[in-house]
Amino acid sequence: MNYMLGERSLWVFDFDGTLSSIVPDRNEARLHRECERMLRFLARSPWNRVAVLSSRTLDDIVSRVPIPGVFVGGASGLEWRLSRGRRIGPGPVSEALLAARRRAVFPLIEEIASIPGVEVEDKRWSGAIHYLNASPRFFRRRVTLLQRLRNRKGIKGYRGPEVVEVQMVGGGGKSAGVRRLCRLADRAPSRERLVYAGDDENDAVAIRWVVSNGGVGIVVGSRITVPQAIHVEGPSGLARAVRELEEIAPERSTAKAGGGAA
Repeated sequence: MNYMLGERSLWVFDFDGTLSSIVPDRNEARLHRECERMLRFLARSPWNRVAVLSSRTLDDIVSRVPIPGVFVGGASGLEWRLSRGRRIGPGPVSEALLAARRRAVFPLIEEIASIPGVEVEDKRWSGAIHYLNASPRFFRRRVTLLQRLRNRKGIKGYRGPEVVEVQMVGGGGKSAGVRRLCRLADRAPSRERLVYAGDDENDAVAIRWVVSNGGVGIVVGSRITVPQAIHVEGPSGLARAVRELEEIAPERSTAKAGGGAA
């Protein structure tokens, strides 16, 4: 397999299931120790731009990535904290559309939330419907209601481990989030190396886009399959694979380093 190894690299990582092990209580998710060392290792190089991209709210994911100089994306990349701390959002048009979409789907989400054991996490730009503890007696009803929600016009649904992530506005999804990040970080996939690592359906769309543009995709775990992507077993395997990829980058000249957003 031949990868495009540019002198400068943009590394993008999902959080839950990628940099952090999946835990029963999502509020207890923490950056894996080996992945934290790996992120700090990457961020020290002026040739790298490093980003963590999550469907969590921006404030939530920022609190879980205590590493200076890292781009942090919330709401699958609709909101960003840039490498020097400045924050940007999607703008007033998207805000108005979000309000209308939330009003339209709220009754259906309430109905889903009434199923015993189902928990709905409001992330503002999206909603996560967790069904790990859902009563098996209501399996058929749950599947029917989730399909109705996924079929709503303008709504995108992505499956994760015992969860469905529902994107409320267009331009959501991590594939769009990565493309926005490339603009913010001044990284062009045609000229520089782009690497993306993730573990669920939302990530799979982003990985396919990265691979189609000559970049490197890394699938963590066994929930998704993407042709031409590297497969690793978990956060520890990811940390090892990333260090190996960084070691095979071409010789770099200090005079050409730099770039990125404030």
